[in-house]
Amino acid sequence: MKPNTWMSCPVPNPSATMRLFCLPFAGGGASAYRGWGQALPTVELYPVRLPGREARLGESAFTVMRDLVESLADEIVPYADKPFALFGHSMGALVSFELARALRRRGARPPAMLFLSAHRAPHLPLRRLPLAGMNDAEFLEALRRFGGTPPEVFAHQELLDIVLPTLRADFTLCDGYRHVPEAPLDCPFILYAGRQDSEVSPAEVEAWGEHTTQGARLRLFPGDHFFLHSNRDLLLRAMASVLA
Repeated sequence: MKPNTWMSCPVPNPSATMRLFCLPFAGGGASAYRGWGQALPTVELYPVRLPGREARLGESAFTVMRDLVESLADEIVPYADKPFALFGHSMGALVSFELARALRRRGARPPAMLFLSAHRAPHLPLRRLPLAGMNDAEFLEALRRFGGTPPEVFAHQELLDIVLPTLRADFTLCDGYRHVPEAPLDCPFILYAGRQDSEVSPAEVEAWGEHTTQGARLRLFPGDHFFLHSNRDLLLRAMASVLA
């Protein structure tokens, strides 16, 4: 499979029977999944490179969910010649879900399973104030409360100037999302939540089960919204067990 702008494969594994596509959280990029390929030897890992970050920093990030998932579906279809799964954390969970629905609308191969991490079910309302309309000072303070953004970003105006447009675009995409009911997906959901996550409760994550006909399993991890960093090894062991 030839690499393209959207797909990276740090550790090619042609003998793997499944591919795993990983979608980032708001402001995050493919580097968030560095090292995952070695920890998940039964799959071929593809961290997805969205516009507006890292190697695609010069491109504008998407602000409308449907536009993003339709473009992403175009890119993933050629990679669906073998079974695949989707993993998404926070914003990435919502993108993964809508991507699976976009693939179904096309009649394309569906994912074998969805790993949905640290995001409320799509039909549930946003509990916090929308960030998209905030001024820079309010927006940055909200980001500090979320965690996940390296402290050095806040300390250097040059870094802020680089990352702020993409962060604003990502929160515009998430906060502007409106769930449109469709039939449940025909693949199992593996749900992950942080016990100390103040942004998303385990009950809100567990509610994803309404959107699958194949059952959903919730696993709780120690940590806040970014437990995928603080408890990375525990998370990867849990995923490896499921994928095996």
